Amino acid sequence: MRLVDLSDPPPIGVTGPPGVVVAVGAPSTPEGEFWLDTATFALAATEQEDRRYVFVGSVDDAVAELRERCERWPYASAVCDDVLRSVDVTGPALPGIVTESLAYSTLQSGPEFARWLDSRGPASVSDIADPVLAERDGGTLRIRFNRPQRHNAFSTDARALLLEALTVALLDDTVTELVLSGNGASFCSGGDLGEFGTFADPASAHLARTRHSPALALDELSRRLGRACRADIHGRVLGSGLEMASFCGWVSCHPDAVLGLPELTLGLIPGAGGTVSITRRIGRWRTAYLVLSGQAIDPATALSWGLVDEVA
Repeated sequence: MRLVDLSDPPPIGVTGPPGVVVAVGAPSTPEGEFWLDTATFALAATEQEDRRYVFVGSVDDAVAELRERCERWPYASAVCDDVLRSVDVTGPALPGIVTESLAYSTLQSGPEFARWLDSRGPASVSDIADPVLAERDGGTLRIRFNRPQRHNAFSTDARALLLEALTVALLDDTVTELVLSGNGASFCSGGDLGEFGTFADPASAHLARTRHSPALALDELSRRLGRACRADIHGRVLGSGLEMASFCGWVSCHPDAVLGLPELTLGLIPGAGGTVSITRRIGRWRTAYLVLSGQAIDPATALSWGLVDEVA
């Protein structure tokens, strides 16, 4: 991780990928604008509307924590920065999803993910009936995650059933509203950690993620339905749960929600489309902060950033 002051002069000459660059200070010079655009994000001790900034209580403490995390997970940190800089939020989702998935598969083959797998122990697959429920009411299709005993952790079977329900909505133009929610205490707490590492190989996992993608289905439905493609989120809204909800045209957030991207501690980056969906909503700078810091945010912050559309 490189720390720069917003008053530092820009580098001279052509360099390679910049890597993780954290900016601090006040943008009182033309150099400041250069670093705000170039940095992974900038930290500020006061609230800033500019989404290239992240407000933190203590800049020094935040820098120290970020440095420790980037040193502990250097591969995942660097790959996260590379991917977020590559995503074109103004273009279609597919190229971004493919880039994200290739990077994710690369990290699945890396030492940081292997270290996490060793610390977790043997994989375990939970057999929970009906992990996703779909109900039709006129033109409204309601899809609910249904693994409440595991805070709706996103499993392989849940992924398959979610995609099946979304495909119905894609093929049936009499579906005029889609509502995505979760039963129990949480919307979705992210991927089921017990299943991680059970893929046959990273190449097969990449093809599965990109050829059978709930993210791409949600993206298509949001383009068709707009705000009528809605996510109602509450409780733990982490990892893949937050990534999928962010594809929806409208995200309604309960005041009890906790939102975050904890993948770095596994040696991974978001892998359910979040580098596209979340970056579209809040920009690459704040998305990078969520990943690299591992900090969860509350609904008020999520609303001010544009990560959710209402708190209700």
